[in-house]
Order: sequence, then structure tokens, then C-alpha cells
Amino acid sequence: MRRKDREVTDPERIDAIIRACHCCRLGFYDNGEVYIVPLDFGYDEKEGKRTFYFHGAKEGRKMDCILRSPRAGFELDTGYELIEAEVACRNSARYRSVVGTGRVSVIEAPEEKRAALQAVMLHSTGKGGWDFPDAMLNAVCVFQLEVETLSCKEHA
Repeated sequence: MRRKDREVTDPERIDAIIRACHCCRLGFYDNGEVYIVPLDFGYDEKEGKRTFYFHGAKEGRKMDCILRSPRAGFELDTGYELIEAEVACRNSARYRSVVGTGRVSVIEAPEEKRAALQAVMLHSTGKGGWDFPDAMLNAVCVFQLEVETLSCKEHA
């Protein structure tokens, strides 16, 4: 990271920044093109291992990418605010961001799908205890990204 003065390394601070974000962008390399998709997400951290959870349709370009290759990049950001300068090209910005790479896998087991969807709903709404009937679980694809690399920056 070029700007070490903006790097965030404290795990609790990184988790707080992730939890403040509302959208995770997943990036895939798809047949010679970069494909990036914004997604609602859930998040978990256990013993230093971070996992993001997502849900979506069982078919489509995103699923094609996941099934072709488990490798993905991700990006989250929050608090973007322009710091306008008086001189051209001297603007800056306040922000908090997290970028990294990981491996994506589809979650098949019903109880694991329920737990992942609970994480998504808790992150999205701040509420837990959601009901996920079997018909819903069968209709939706639930997948996870296990983080392999991560960097976090903050410019306050």
C-alpha cells in the first residue's frame, strides 16, 4: 500500500468499517473481460478468518463466473466525501474502504444456507430471527467468499 499513513491494520477497526458498508462489489475475470457486480451481503469473522455471504439467482452471468473459477476480488467503501481544492486536480476525498481477494463457493446444505441468509439479513436490516422456509432455500443460490487477502484504508 502506497499510503501507509491511511492503512488500517487493527482487526476491530477493519470489522467496524466492513459493518458500516452496505454493498460489496464482487469482481470476476469472465472470458477475457472483467465483470463486477454489486451485492447485498452478510459478514462473519471467526479467529481471524473473514467470510462474506451473498444470495442471488441460480442462473446468470454471476453464477457462470462462480462455477468457472472460484477466484474473485471484492471491494467495499463507505463515507465518501469530496474534499474540494482551489487548484485543478488537487481534490481529495474522505473515505473508508476495504479491498481484497478470495475464493467463492456455493453453499448447498440447508442449515448452512439458513445461517448465511441470517447473516445477510442481519447486516442489511439490523434484525435477526428470520424464517427461511425450505421452498425459499430451494429457490435461491447462497454463496460465500472466504477472504484470502485484504487491505483497508481510511482517510478521515
